[in-house]
Amino acid sequence: MILAAGQGTRVRPLTKQTPKPMVPILGKPVMEYIIEHLARYGVHDIMVNVAFNHWKIENYFGDGHRWGVEIGYAFEGAREHGEIVPRPLGSAGGMRRIQDFSGFFDDTTIVLCGDAIIDLDLQAALFEHKTKGALASVVTLEVPLDQVKNYGIVVADNEGRVTSFQEKPEPEEAKSQLASTGIYIFEPSVIDLIPPDREFDIGSQLFPLLVEKGLPFYAQSRHFNWIDIGRVADYWAVCQRVLAGEIAQMDMPGKEVRPGVWVGLNTRIDWDTVKINGPVYIGSGSCVEPGVTLEGPCWIGHGSRLRQGCSVKRSVLFEYTRVSENTVLEDVVASPQYCVDRHGKTTYQGDETTSLRWGDARA
Repeated sequence: MILAAGQGTRVRPLTKQTPKPMVPILGKPVMEYIIEHLARYGVHDIMVNVAFNHWKIENYFGDGHRWGVEIGYAFEGAREHGEIVPRPLGSAGGMRRIQDFSGFFDDTTIVLCGDAIIDLDLQAALFEHKTKGALASVVTLEVPLDQVKNYGIVVADNEGRVTSFQEKPEPEEAKSQLASTGIYIFEPSVIDLIPPDREFDIGSQLFPLLVEKGLPFYAQSRHFNWIDIGRVADYWAVCQRVLAGEIAQMDMPGKEVRPGVWVGLNTRIDWDTVKINGPVYIGSGSCVEPGVTLEGPCWIGHGSRLRQGCSVKRSVLFEYTRVSENTVLEDVVASPQYCVDRHGKTTYQGDETTSLRWGDARA
């Protein structure tokens, strides 16, 4: 089960027109990496709950045959004033709705959030879940004490049995450093605890209920890559790590024409005057004019145009982004409509108070 119905408000404007699972890393939606990982472990039946801009997810992934899996969708919404509008039921409520419809959760089920890339050993996680006789398991990752305020914190005893939770505690109040990664393993009987036809959340409602009833609910502490894009600052940092080659099984597309420089098809680059310090990817159909400086890690989306004398440093440019002459973009994520710095400050196209000049390369 992939949870993909959320609105992704903390990552706006990246998610203003795009579902959070469709936000790209190395040109591929985050959710595609999840599906590929599940397929590697022989998980072939995948349900996805969807709501906001659901058609973008459904049109891209279809029935899943390209990845050797079968994908089904459950839309969460309602009719209001004659129109169908998204109305998510919460991470747990969406699962109960699927179960009531046709009983999908008839076996041990892995549940993942659709907005994080992982390389977790799923076989080992399932083995521990079964060995402990757990009804529910939450996969955790130890985080530095100064970062606990960004996560839901799991408190467990020496055997790993969950005793309580803390939602984004201050460091001095944290009883643990185990952060919930949004990866869960459930037995079918867990779904029966979720009330039907209402909004219900896994972390804030279902988990406390499991603890209250004293059911076998365990935390697994594992070492693995967990690439979460909860905020714009996280997305920028993740892209920097991925472009730098720090994450396994995430390879740069295109052809490496120079050390640390990859290009797509049909690019036009003035190699004699352009200064490039990789790692840098330049997408297909992009034009890099004379005197441009590129300081990696950088991702230049397809169809972009970098005008003469501009500089792009440690940044991500979505497709069809035009950077005007002599403009400097540094530590940002930019699209034809907006530019977001690494701290989340957003500047929109047409804002005359900024010195940045960029736009749509198609115009």
